[in-house]
Amino acid sequence: MTDIKYVTVTALTKYIKRKFDVDPHLQDIWIKGELSNVKMHSRGHMYFTLKDQGARIQAVMFAGQNRQLKFRPEDGMKVLIRGEISVYEPSGTYQIYAKEMQPDGVGSLYLAYEELKRKLEGEGLFDQRYKKSIPLYPQVIGVVTSPTGAAIRDILTTIKRRYPMGKVILFPALVQGVEASKSIAKQIKCANERNDIDVLIVGRGGGSIEELWAFNEEIVAREIYHSSVPIISAVGHETDYTIADFVADMRAPTPTGAAELAVPHYSELLERVSNRKMLLIRQMNEKIRFEKGRLSRLQKSYAFKYPKQLYAQKDQQLDLAVERLIRISRQRLKEKQSELNMLEKQLQHQHPKAKLDQFKEHQQRLQRMIIREMERLLKAKQSSFATSVSKLNALSPLKIMERGYSLVYKNDDLVKSIEQVREEERIKIKMQDGTIHCKVVDVNKEDLV
Repeated sequence: MTDIKYVTVTALTKYIKRKFDVDPHLQDIWIKGELSNVKMHSRGHMYFTLKDQGARIQAVMFAGQNRQLKFRPEDGMKVLIRGEISVYEPSGTYQIYAKEMQPDGVGSLYLAYEELKRKLEGEGLFDQRYKKSIPLYPQVIGVVTSPTGAAIRDILTTIKRRYPMGKVILFPALVQGVEASKSIAKQIKCANERNDIDVLIVGRGGGSIEELWAFNEEIVAREIYHSSVPIISAVGHETDYTIADFVADMRAPTPTGAAELAVPHYSELLERVSNRKMLLIRQMNEKIRFEKGRLSRLQKSYAFKYPKQLYAQKDQQLDLAVERLIRISRQRLKEKQSELNMLEKQLQHQHPKAKLDQFKEHQQRLQRMIIREMERLLKAKQSSFATSVSKLNALSPLKIMERGYSLVYKNDDLVKSIEQVREEERIKIKMQDGTIHCKVVDVNKEDLV
């Protein structure tokens, strides 16, 4: 056993790192994958996980390369990354140091997130009009989260420090996994079934998009929207945004921040009460001083010193006022009587009887004119009718028959030519005083010269 040579963990890690660093295939490599758990450091560096269906690798992109990006990396994005693979010695893990990053489509979770976000936004679930206000001084604060996570410890610590008189009720729920969304929605519903919850905090600590996915489920979003209790969402870190954050009445960057938004600080309340108390005392003292001064002025006034003289003076003023009222009333009565007389004269002048007589006379005159015109028109029409009758009689075929002429008919048709009849056919001869029925014996055509 003494011949065995042991190496330290540090030495082994350095050896593995050198193997990575001298491999040309690992010094300039393009990798395609999906971003997850993206975190921006305060110094500008970006840390994230690059994954696909079979594996994942840690990655870092320093501030110098971040500034060259034309887009904002987010969880769920598919990207193409150029960089080098090396080992981070303190943890002994290998990772990629990204130098370039280009978008390569969007991951399935990110697509589902954006699709649900558009759908719920279109239905109005994010509308500010439906946001409920958070009570200023809640007595009971409900918390829907994991009973064993860091989130509940942070919330309890913060509320106890800031608002020790507040009562916290935990509604334990799964915050990760397949059944998490149903568990969260169920506990929100349970909190609403109680009548003592003033505000409800719903959330959990940070994690990857997969770990936070329960808060992107539609069932949770709709339960938050229909909650009658105001809800503060507290999911993940400050950079994490879920569907629950958009639907909730207020979003907190962290569970600790949610507790700070849910309750005021008791020291601030004490200071506010103290300030109000001092302001009230000052205003009351000023009011007392003002009323004392007013009382003093009233006590020194003429009315309190010489009440009989004041009464006599007011009694005299009343007599003068009564006399003035009577005088003005009589004057106004005369003026109104004069106006009434003038109006009566105008009414007599404009009386409708004269107008009616005038219109009646005009009507009778028009009636006589109409009768004369109708008689004249009737005589003219009778003369015209007699002339027309005389002309008709002159042209009547009966008058012609009186001079010896007759009309020949065949079957009620007037015969005008010998071509219309044949031998042995029957015809009628219309005379002035009757009709002769004949049979054609012979038809002879004659030339008219």
